[in-house]
Amino acid sequence: SASRYPLAMGRDRILPDLFGKVGGRGTPTVGIAVTVGLILLSVTLFDPTKIAKLASAFKLVMFALGCLAVIVMRESRIESYDPGYKSPLYPIMQILGILGPFWLIVQMGLLPTLFTAGLITLGAMWYTYYASARVDREGAIFHVFERLGRQRDDRLDLELREVIKDRGPRAEDPFDALFAAARVLDVKESITYEELVTQASEMLARDLPVSAKELEQGFLDGARLGATPVSHGAALPHVRLPAISEPHLLLARVPDGVDIEGELATDEPVRAIFFLVGTEENPGRHLRILAQVARRVDQDAFMPEWLAAGTRQQLKEALFRNERLLVMTLSDGIGGDLVGRRLRELTIPTGTLIAMIRRDDEMIIPQGETVLQAEDRLTILGRAEGISTLRRRYGAGVT
Repeated sequence: SASRYPLAMGRDRILPDLFGKVGGRGTPTVGIAVTVGLILLSVTLFDPTKIAKLASAFKLVMFALGCLAVIVMRESRIESYDPGYKSPLYPIMQILGILGPFWLIVQMGLLPTLFTAGLITLGAMWYTYYASARVDREGAIFHVFERLGRQRDDRLDLELREVIKDRGPRAEDPFDALFAAARVLDVKESITYEELVTQASEMLARDLPVSAKELEQGFLDGARLGATPVSHGAALPHVRLPAISEPHLLLARVPDGVDIEGELATDEPVRAIFFLVGTEENPGRHLRILAQVARRVDQDAFMPEWLAAGTRQQLKEALFRNERLLVMTLSDGIGGDLVGRRLRELTIPTGTLIAMIRRDDEMIIPQGETVLQAEDRLTILGRAEGISTLRRRYGAGVT
């Protein structure tokens, strides 16, 4: 497990790049080799008792730095900082967590104390003379200074958004409802980005207590300021408004592509645009929704499925295709036991719902009295465990 440290430091360019690479099986080969070699060398040359003391001192230093990081991150007020748990008794518990380990290290004796001082000094020198020229960021401490009227570092926001994207959504995030209610704009002709924003804003304004002009201005300002993520032929314009109580999403497909000018200009045409309107008071959820969309867009299979989708339902499925979504077409072999039954009579796993039904060329909004028919195409959303249960129940005929 010690190989995680050089792997992370290599990816952050604090160590040489080779430490950040993984082998064919996804293991940090260089990190494992170096850490195992150092462990064997230490056990061979030094007293195991002293090694244990030094290892304990290192763990205590890491714990103290973790407590310090919590204080810095919370005081920075960075919107992209989205912890899953908030410690009680803040900041008393963290201050004790910083002071306590160093007191314990001193009590352990002179050798651990000197080792700790040397470790901190070596780390500071390494960063000053090697890593600082390679690392393109500073840290959350600048957001603390920004609150005092000095400076800030926006690059940390991007880093935290990557963390959110890797971590995935929370159970309470309303992705199922967002999917079911999402509007779709399928543009067949050539169009400019400004014209697309106008059409999308008019559609979203029908469901929101804000004007289309206000939405349009927010989306365009985000593009001009570089706040709209653009990647892999997709863009995610987004705004947060105080008058909104729940997030709203609009999916727009432009097969010919649109060009986004300004700071977001790219050589690749943008064919998938996802307009998100979020709430002002919940920035963490807003970012998790953006991150969930970005995770799907980054997958190689997304764009071919997006462009090949023939219906609005298939466009939604192309975006939300993951462990929380299941698509099945009812027939004698697949879901035959559901044909002829009302939705309210069905027994499906807790936390799952039938979000859409497509019958021939008609989109049906599911209701309790809706009777399922053969060849109905069902889109089912829900918790991963519930979707997994349905996949096992209906076999390989579902996607």
